[in-house]
Amino acid sequence: MFDDRARIVSVAQQEHRQHFPRPGWVEHDPEEIMRNVLLVVRVALDKADLSPAELCALGIANQRETTVLWDRRTGAPVHNAINWQDTRTDRLCRQLAREHGQQMFREKTGLPVTTYFSGPKIRWLLDEIPGLRKRAEAGEVLFGTIDSWLIWNLCNRHVTDVTNASRTLLMNLHTLDWDPDLLAAIGVPAAMLPEIRASSEAYGDAGAPIAGVPVASALGDQHAALVGQTCFDPGEAKCTFGTGSFFVLNTGDRPVSSSSGLLTTLAYKLGSADPAYALEGSIAVTGALVQWFRDNIGLIGSAPEIETLALTVDDNGGCYFVPAFSGLFAPHWRSDARGVIAGLTGYINRGHLARAVLEATAWQTREVVEAMNADYGRPLSALRVDGGMTANNLLMQNLADVLDVPVMRPIVAETVSLGAAYTAGLAVGFWPDMESLKKNWHKAAEWLPSMDGAVRERGYRKWKKAVARTVDWLDDDE
Repeated sequence: MFDDRARIVSVAQQEHRQHFPRPGWVEHDPEEIMRNVLLVVRVALDKADLSPAELCALGIANQRETTVLWDRRTGAPVHNAINWQDTRTDRLCRQLAREHGQQMFREKTGLPVTTYFSGPKIRWLLDEIPGLRKRAEAGEVLFGTIDSWLIWNLCNRHVTDVTNASRTLLMNLHTLDWDPDLLAAIGVPAAMLPEIRASSEAYGDAGAPIAGVPVASALGDQHAALVGQTCFDPGEAKCTFGTGSFFVLNTGDRPVSSSSGLLTTLAYKLGSADPAYALEGSIAVTGALVQWFRDNIGLIGSAPEIETLALTVDDNGGCYFVPAFSGLFAPHWRSDARGVIAGLTGYINRGHLARAVLEATAWQTREVVEAMNADYGRPLSALRVDGGMTANNLLMQNLADVLDVPVMRPIVAETVSLGAAYTAGLAVGFWPDMESLKKNWHKAAEWLPSMDGAVRERGYRKWKKAVARTVDWLDDDE
C-alpha cells in the first residue's frame, strides 16, 4: 500500500508453493494464490489500521505467462497453473516452428515460439485433458494469466491487459487484439479468451474483503517495474533481479523488431493513450541459482550468506557457472541447453563457486545489454535496478563493472508493486499525470564501473565459451 508520495504505508507478503511433478515441469495452485492474495490484503489493511473504504484503487502485477484454465460456471481450475518456467511444451513448440515458421510468430507477436509463452501451454492442456477442447470451444472453460484469474475472482470479469496478452503468442502486437491466424496455428479457441483492455483503467469493483474498491490496473510484473521505475522516456531501461532477471528498455510509441534474440513487447497502455512498446531480455535463472546453491547443494544456509562466502576470494578462480536449468532464454533461446560449471580445477573452492554463482547473473545481463544496444541502435548509458538481488552489493558492483555503466537502485525497492499502484492511481485520478510520478523517484544507491577493460573482456570471452558448452544437450526423444 502506497500514499500519494509513493511512500510505503503497509506491506504484507505470503509465499506460495511450487510443484514439480516431473523434471522440467513447474506448476502453481491457482486457488492457493487467490487465498494468499486475499490474506495479504487483509493483513496489509490491518497493519495500517485502515478500512477498504480508505483505499482509492487496487492494482495487480503478476507473473505473466503462467497459464490458468477454469470452469466458467463453477470458477474451479481444471488443472494446476502451468508456470512460465515449465518446459513440457518443448516438443510442441518445435512442431509449431516447423509447421508455421518462427518468422510468422515474430512478425505478429514480437516473440519466438518457445516453452516460455502461454499459447502452447493452453494447447497442451486442451490436448491432454479429455473433453476439455470441446468445452473450451463452447466457452465453458476460460483461459487467463494470473491477472485474469484474480480479476475474475475479485470482480467476476473476464479481462486481461495488453502487457499480459502480449506474452501469449496469441495477440497481434500491432492491432492489440487476438489474431485469428495465431489462434488457428496454435489451436486455441477464441471463445475461451479474455477481453484485452488497457493496463490502466477501472475493470470493476472488488468484492469482499475489499468490497467496492475499484480494480483499476493490471500489468505483467516486468512492465509494472518499468512504470515503478518511471522509465517513461524512450531509451530508459530497468532490470529486475529476482528468481529470474528481466531487462526492459522503453522504445516509445514504436515496436522495435529484434534481430538479436530479444522480445518485442508492450511496455504499457495507460487508459486511452497510445501504447508504449519495449524490448525485453528475459533471463530464466538468476536468484533461483542462489536458492539452488542454498537448498540443493547446501553450501550456504541463507541467500545473503553467498556474498560473505564470495568475498573470501578475490575472483572466480577461472570458474564459470551457466545456469541453463530450463534452457537458455534471451538472447539464445535454446531449450535444448542445460546447465554447466566450466573451468573447474583442483584450485577451486567454495568461495570461487559462490563468486561464479553471483557472476552468472552479471554475465547473462551483459549478453542482454549487448543485444539491446544492437537492436535499439544506441548504447545503454545507465541502468535502474530493483528486486531482491539488488541487496547484494558485491553483485551490483560486479554488474556495473561488467556492463561498464552506472547502476542505480531507488529508495522504494518494491517497484513492481509501485508500478501497479501508479497505474491504478492514474486510472482513478489519485495521481494527475506521469510527470508527478517521476518526482517520486529518488536514488538510494549507485555503483560505478571500476574494472579494467581488458579484464572485463577476458572474463566475457570465457563466459561465452562456457555458454557454448551448454547447448545441444537434450536429444529428440527427451
